Amino acid sequence: MNSSIIKYTLSVLILISSNLFAQQNTFENPILKGGYPDPSICRVGDDYYMVNSTFEYFPALPIHHSKDLVNWELIGYGLHRENQCNGAVNLVDVNSNGGIHAPTIRYHEGTFYIITTNVYYDPNKKENPTDFVNFIITAKSPEGPWSEPHVLEGAPGIDPDIFFDEDGKVWYVGTHSPENPNFDGEGEIWLQEIDLENWKLTGERNYLWRGACGGVWVEGPHMYKHDGRYYLMVAEGGTSFNHAVMIAVSDDIKGPYFSNPRNPILSTRHLTYDFWVNSTGHADLIQLEDGRWYMVALGIRGDVDRRSNMGRESHLIPVQWEREPFEWQEIKYDWPVCAPQTGRVERLNPVPFEGTKQIRKEEFKDEFDSDVLNLEWNFRRVPMPNTYSLSKREGHLRLFANPNVIKERGRASLMGFRQKESLYDYEVKMNFKSKQKNVEAGISLFQKDDNYINMTVQRAAKGYTLKLSLKAHDKEQNVIANDELELYKGEIILRVKADKEQYHFEYSLDNGNEFKRLTSIKNNYIISRGYTGAYLGMYCTSNGKKSNAYVDFDWVKCNYETLK
Repeated sequence: MNSSIIKYTLSVLILISSNLFAQQNTFENPILKGGYPDPSICRVGDDYYMVNSTFEYFPALPIHHSKDLVNWELIGYGLHRENQCNGAVNLVDVNSNGGIHAPTIRYHEGTFYIITTNVYYDPNKKENPTDFVNFIITAKSPEGPWSEPHVLEGAPGIDPDIFFDEDGKVWYVGTHSPENPNFDGEGEIWLQEIDLENWKLTGERNYLWRGACGGVWVEGPHMYKHDGRYYLMVAEGGTSFNHAVMIAVSDDIKGPYFSNPRNPILSTRHLTYDFWVNSTGHADLIQLEDGRWYMVALGIRGDVDRRSNMGRESHLIPVQWEREPFEWQEIKYDWPVCAPQTGRVERLNPVPFEGTKQIRKEEFKDEFDSDVLNLEWNFRRVPMPNTYSLSKREGHLRLFANPNVIKERGRASLMGFRQKESLYDYEVKMNFKSKQKNVEAGISLFQKDDNYINMTVQRAAKGYTLKLSLKAHDKEQNVIANDELELYKGEIILRVKADKEQYHFEYSLDNGNEFKRLTSIKNNYIISRGYTGAYLGMYCTSNGKKSNAYVDFDWVKCNYETLK
């Protein structure tokens, strides 16, 4: 063989192998797919734990565990019992986009702490109709059980942080609107000591900072100690395209704080709206055992119309600290630099730990063979008693019909798991019969109380019909497709196939041998416009009438494909 051909062949093989090696040593953002906004992270030895906002959903405050920062396992929830959520912390009839906002998770001397806000709007109150309840829950194990909420009276605002200083003091770092704001939306970060024995704020309240770039919607504070100084990191600019992360420094925890001249340290406001991810911000920093630093931050994938059904997801960004180089400066500060080579959240990044392989779970499947509900299932608000059962029929989940329908502040027989990609095939097999007219059961793709798509089998005067109901944002619910199920005998497979343009709704009456298409609609009807992402789930209602009806689900499965 010609030597030039050999050299060329070897160079091609080296290039291929190096590319394969590079792929094997990278991870893909987001690290938590689906509606996991406002990430906060802590480290215990070589274990990492992350918590996220959940707003009106229950169980609330999902806790994930990782050994390598790229593979995460859902291990429990901070609010996992009804009695944690039906008092001062109200997730029973909370308004949409109310509920649990921006938690912080920290570990100190054998105890895990989560501090967060419950936001509750009361339409019957004429003055100050929105209550902000800031509270702490604790646990010895991150899997739980977690304590009852310890409410901190006299703590205004949202997004609290808890900081354990080296001198033994514990500090509350909060957000509120100042008494005399210079403009609408101006925020201010404040500081006060916490008495953890009595669960109350104590001492003088200190006002620290109003942000770096005008202070518009300053929120999400986190305090850190680095290089002997205090660093205050905040979110700013709102949760859309102008979202950003800012940071300031002080020699004293009580201030004054000096803004980083290179702020913002993370944002997409300087990038095209068509970049693969936007609205990055609301971040938390973590130092690894070997001294390196990383950041977790939310971001929105631009899959459809520069947004996605999944809403705000959690991303991982490498960070390094750099000291100011200016010779004329008397004091030279260290500042964190996010994604040092590019300054933006990249889809592909080198793994934090050599030899790590990111394992993507591209399928969710539940055959309901356990006596406890899979942790992935969520409800809009604390579910009503007798909403479901795993024991009434072996190997099935029984969802009981309830007179309630999906409505604002309401609780219905509705449950689901987070949608994690724009492209998916979602199928359920169910058994449903009812003698009572207008009872219906089936699947639901839902964002909010006013934004969902239901494909349900409904008992008609004679026989059964299959209908597709659409509740588009700010519009009335419409039935846009309806088929008579002449051959229906009580068993059906319902399927949604989501591609780049449409949702295709299909069904099978012969155990999946043949599917018939009910209809297709555009895939942008349940785009996230608020704080949460879309869910894929099941629904059953008797439409205002009392009923003994129910539906049995044999299995649920969803296969995902990443939109490139």
